Order: sequence, then C-alpha cells, then structure tokens
Amino acid sequence: MSKEAKKNSSKKKDSKIVKKIKQHMYKWHRVIGLVTIVPVIFWTFSGLMHPFMAHFFKPEIAHDKIEQPVINKSQLHYSIQEVLQKNEISQFKNFRIVTFNNATYYQVKTILGELWYFDTSTAKKLQNGDQKYAEWLSRYFLDDQKSTVKNSEVVTEFTSQYKYVNRYLPVYKLSFDRPDAMQIYVETSSGKLATYNPTSRQAFIWFFDTFHNWSFIDAISNNSIRIITMIFLLSIIGFSALSGILIYGLLWKQFKKTDNLQPKKGLRKYHRQIGIWVSLFTLTFAFSGAYHATTKWTPYTLSQMVYEPTFVTKEIPTANNNLILDWDRFQNMSIITLNDTTYYRCQLLEKETGRFKKPKSDSKWNKKDDPKSEVVYINATTNKITPNLDLEYAEFLAYYFTDGAPKASCCEMATSSEDDSQPSLENVKLLESKVLTDFESREYGFVNKRLPVIKLAYDTPEKTTYFIETSTSRLAAVINNADKVEGYSFAIFHKFLFMDWAGKNIRDLTTVLAALSILIVSVLGFILFLKK
Repeated sequence: MSKEAKKNSSKKKDSKIVKKIKQHMYKWHRVIGLVTIVPVIFWTFSGLMHPFMAHFFKPEIAHDKIEQPVINKSQLHYSIQEVLQKNEISQFKNFRIVTFNNATYYQVKTILGELWYFDTSTAKKLQNGDQKYAEWLSRYFLDDQKSTVKNSEVVTEFTSQYKYVNRYLPVYKLSFDRPDAMQIYVETSSGKLATYNPTSRQAFIWFFDTFHNWSFIDAISNNSIRIITMIFLLSIIGFSALSGILIYGLLWKQFKKTDNLQPKKGLRKYHRQIGIWVSLFTLTFAFSGAYHATTKWTPYTLSQMVYEPTFVTKEIPTANNNLILDWDRFQNMSIITLNDTTYYRCQLLEKETGRFKKPKSDSKWNKKDDPKSEVVYINATTNKITPNLDLEYAEFLAYYFTDGAPKASCCEMATSSEDDSQPSLENVKLLESKVLTDFESREYGFVNKRLPVIKLAYDTPEKTTYFIETSTSRLAAVINNADKVEGYSFAIFHKFLFMDWAGKNIRDLTTVLAALSILIVSVLGFILFLKK
C-alpha cells in the first residue's frame, strides 16, 4: 500500500472516531441542555432583573437614618428609677431615651420583651407607645405626614417579602395608602430603618424569590430539598458548560474538519460562536451559586444573638439624671452589667468632628459624613467613668456568644472533639480589635446593617472574627476562613466584584450582559432542538 493510501486510510479512520466522539458529545450536550433549559431561563432572567431593580431603578427615600440629637438634661425631669417605681416596675431588661412628637420618653424593655414608653417629664406611660413610635419613625423616613396607614403589624420572623438579608427582628411593618403602596419596616428598639418596598419592589422581591431562590419548592417541600435540587441542577449546568467548552474549544480543530463537510449555518453557527464565549460565565455563575447554596442549610439565628440580663430597679443606686458627665454632648444611654458591676453606657457627641469632610464616594454607605459619637461607661454605684470598657465589654460578649452562654442541662457535657473545635476565647490571643464606624471592607459590608461595631479578630484555627454592637449587646456578625472563601467566591464570580475598578454602573452592566448572553445561548440551543 502506498504512503498516500495509508494517509487517506488514517484520515478516514480518525474521522470515524472523531465523528463517533462528536455524536456522543453532542448527544449529551443536548440532553444536559434540555434538562437545564428551564432552570437556566429562571436564573438568568431573574438575575438580569436584580441589577436593574437594585441599582438602576432603586426607589428613593427621604431619610435612611434618624439623626441622634443632643438631649437636654432638663428634659429628664424624672430619673429612670423614679419612673419605674412610680409605675410599679421592679425588674426590666434595659432602657434608652427616644424623642418624638415633641416629647421625650424612656423606652423600657420589660422582662417579657415588650417596649414601653414613659414620659420623662411626667413619668406617665404612653398607651400604644411602640406602635406610635413605629408610625412616627416611618413618617420621618418617608417624609410623609399625610398618607393614611392602612395596616400596622409586628414581624417576628423573616418572610418572602422581608428577607433575612434585612437582619433586624422584630420589626414593625407599616403599609401606607399611597399610589406606590409603600411598605416600610422599622426597628423601634434602635430607631432604625430596616427596609422599604413600594409596589415595584414588592413585585420584584416576589419574582426574584420565586425564580432565583426557588421559594416555591419550600411551599411544597422543605429547605433541604430546595437546596439539594438547586445544587444538583447547577452542577448539571456546569457540566453542560464544560461539554460546550470541550466540543467547541479543546477539540475545535477536529470538529472543524467535519464541519467543513457540512457547515453550520444560521442558529447553529450563532449558538456555537456565542456559546464558547459565555461558557466561562456559565461556569462561574453555576459554581458560585452552588457554593453559596451550601451555606443555606442552617437557619439564620443571628437576630437571636443578644445579651439581655435582668436588672432590679432598686439595686441601681445612682439616678441616671445625676450622672457626672458632659451633658452638653449627651445623646443617649442604656445600662449593662459586666463582672457583677452595673454601668451606664452613655453616648456623647464627639468633641472634635474634624476640619475637613470626607470626599464623596461611589459606595452607597458613604453618602454622608455622619457625626461620630463617643462612648463612656459610668459605674452605677460610684458615679465614676471607667475608661476603655467598651472593648472589654465587646470581648465579654464575644465570649458569651460562644462558650459563655448558659446551656441547657442536656448540653453542658460537651464532647472533647467539640471542645477542640471551639476553644475558649479566654485562652485565645486577640490579634486585632478596632471600632468600625463605616462599612469599610468586604469582610464587614453594608449587608451587615449594624454600626458602629467593634471588630475582634482571634487567633483560632479558623481565624474567627466577631463584630459586636455594644450599644444593643448584639452579635452583628461572625466570620471565619470558610466564610471568607465563600464570600469572596460569591462576590467575585456571581456579583462580578472584580469589575469594581470601573464603578458600580459598569460592574452591574457587565453582570447584566453576562446573564443575557447565557440566556440567549440557552434559548438558541432550545430553538435548534425544536427545529430538529
């Protein structure tokens, strides 16, 4: 046999093998594509809407936070002890001062967790005070004193419209009789705005929750089934993208030879050309989405992480309106206990606010340079300031939320393996501690809501970092190495934070184009199947 004949025979043989491989690859690529066409359309279309609604068409509100005014000492005619004794309250959880409707009140948290309001000038209780304060807050945030409140209710758990990303619980939900049917959520215990949803946003939240988070599975099954289903389908989508890369990328030269015999035209050509470019986006979205879904197994419990000891009214010797402090800067106060000692935690306006304002930033959390506050702790027995106690209190709370919290009798005998995985913070070196007054990093971003907080980074095997809000004795966030890896994965591969250098508009536009290209390729592939 001549060399030329052998060469032709080898070519034919290679062509048959390549053709067989190609047929099987195409077959599996088509099967996988068909299985995932509906989920891909759901995820890409709802994903497309997120940047539009969250950024380009974000609703505006008059005020996003309430300014903390300086409270005149003369307004505190009665001390907290006198008010509680006059109203026959012997025990309470905590108190703070709120001003609304031209009056100043002690907001007292009872041992049952209710918030009661007492006029500081008359010591009289304000009936339905918490609901009235919630309405006042809502009207202040909206700058709307005219619209009627259609409905007011207390929300004690996260819902399809009030997602866990809002963090605050419990909150009041107030629905206003306005053209935009505004619903506003406020936390009365701190006077903070949780979120606000006009009609357009309510519809988007429902759409995104249904088609991106697949909440409809929760309705017919449970959270575990929903997560397993999502991870399974995202894995198949990842394999679909990989098979596309294999067909049109790594083995492109071999397939191109057979394509010359029967060139791809029209939709097949565009599906192939666009598909090879978007396969990378498909992989990043699918991988980061599946990885993110694995963090949703356990329910969100951070809202329950609060330290609330019971105080006995008669055991607090010093009256709160007789404290030795700079009353010209006084903004608010509460009460804490640390090492069997009771302290007033007082918030004062910072002495020096600085000559220069911060430059404007593209970040949504740095729109205004808010005046900072100074925190001082005054011993409720000696009436003397104890310095540097805010950090010590934060360290105590971190300990309390890990191994210091009271445990049920069944859980006191922990196994040695559990002890090894959760070392006592008392024996762990504190690597870093600082006060955060802005959402300044990826580690503690705007999504965490609470400010100011104290950051405590410990030298544990997982490099655990706690973020403590001492003003409310709450755990704002706890981050370890695994959380950081998942967080960066989701931020970079799902939200395209690697495009931050170009600004938020360009970043969101890039995300939209990536999702749109995946949607187009999927639809083209489906049309091809129908035609065939």
